[in-house]
Amino acid sequence: MVFLRDLITQTLSNLRANKLRSFLTMFGIVWGVISILILSAVGEGFGRGNQKVLAELGRNIVIIRNGRTSLQAGGERSGQLVRLTIDDVRALQAESKLLDAISPELMRGGLKAKSGFNSSSVQVSGVWPIFQYLRTLEVDRGRPISEEDCREARRVAVIGFDAAKQLFADRDPVGSQITLGGLPYTVIGRVRKKEQDSNYTGQDDQRLFLPYETTRKDFPLAGQLNTPDHLSAIIAGPKPEVTTMIRDIMDREKNVRLFFGLHARGPVEQEVRDILSKRHGFDPQDPEAISFWNTAVESVMFAKMIEGMDRFFLAVSIVTLLLGGIGVMNIMLVAVRERTREIGVRKAIGATARSIQWQFFAEGILLTGLSGVIGYVAGAGLCALVNLAPMPARFSGMIITWQINVFAVVMLMAIGVAASTYPARRAALLPPIEALRYEA
Repeated sequence: MVFLRDLITQTLSNLRANKLRSFLTMFGIVWGVISILILSAVGEGFGRGNQKVLAELGRNIVIIRNGRTSLQAGGERSGQLVRLTIDDVRALQAESKLLDAISPELMRGGLKAKSGFNSSSVQVSGVWPIFQYLRTLEVDRGRPISEEDCREARRVAVIGFDAAKQLFADRDPVGSQITLGGLPYTVIGRVRKKEQDSNYTGQDDQRLFLPYETTRKDFPLAGQLNTPDHLSAIIAGPKPEVTTMIRDIMDREKNVRLFFGLHARGPVEQEVRDILSKRHGFDPQDPEAISFWNTAVESVMFAKMIEGMDRFFLAVSIVTLLLGGIGVMNIMLVAVRERTREIGVRKAIGATARSIQWQFFAEGILLTGLSGVIGYVAGAGLCALVNLAPMPARFSGMIITWQINVFAVVMLMAIGVAASTYPARRAALLPPIEALRYEA
């Protein structure tokens, strides 16, 4: 304890004796730690915010929609319409090895919805219960659609947040009766407010969701070419390993065009084409027979972008810390030079080279550690201050993770040891006679 107190006293005395030099030296370490915290917190907040926005559309979902053939197949000329049916859903459930969950979606727009307080024109979607998980339709009032609702074709509805406000103002809609297209329905749940910036059929906040079997019976797709079995879309959730497959293909092929546009050739898209081409008689290599939107591709692309950004940020932070470490080494070398006679006196009265080396090594570590603590407090404080302000949808705030804390501590320790070792060793190797003769 006495040694530690003397060490701290000596270090602070050296810092006070050279205020400007000490400030500039410590500033390098302080700014390096602040850079690590701020830049990594920005990357983490941006990454989480974007994932949250993407999840508002769905959890890495594949949206499969009708298309038109562009290639001849089975004696049929190109240009034939391909309409999805409920049997396609069952075929994908039975044969797909890459899809984990599948739901039909039957959409009807322009239906008149009327409550006891107001009326509005709305869009409805008939879905299976798993659709609510895939599309993150989380209710904040009441309950979601259940398997029993579908099995019994109950006339129940889960209402979007804005649609509920339109029909019920600030009243609780759960348990209320409404009419859809003149038919009575009971509102069983309300979807929470969704910060949705992308969609394929309109904002979820403005829609109503019904059991698929009920929608098939009450509101089948209009038009002579459609039957009650025809669908507007199929929503599927790929298995978790599909994301890894997409990332591996991107890294190997170096061609993101494989996954975008009409000619998308991802593993899920090709498997779905292979399965449905046998049912509809189109060429499985026909890129336009079925339309796809695979949000897992967007997630992988954004994750790769965030990883690149994080690597760049860390590189900048490490360089800044290294420069700060060089500053610490320089001030320690200056301290060795200025205290050369002191070192000679201590050696003359019996101090060992090891004790001299430890003295200067500990001073360097203490200087680095003190700078690191100041930098961490300043960086964490800046992050907390920024988090008090309103955040945009794609930014979740300045988030400092435990991993970056560990990284900062390890880097600080490594730089402190590296910056202190050489000056301490140099001080320990000074010959006593020459040290006593030294004139500053």
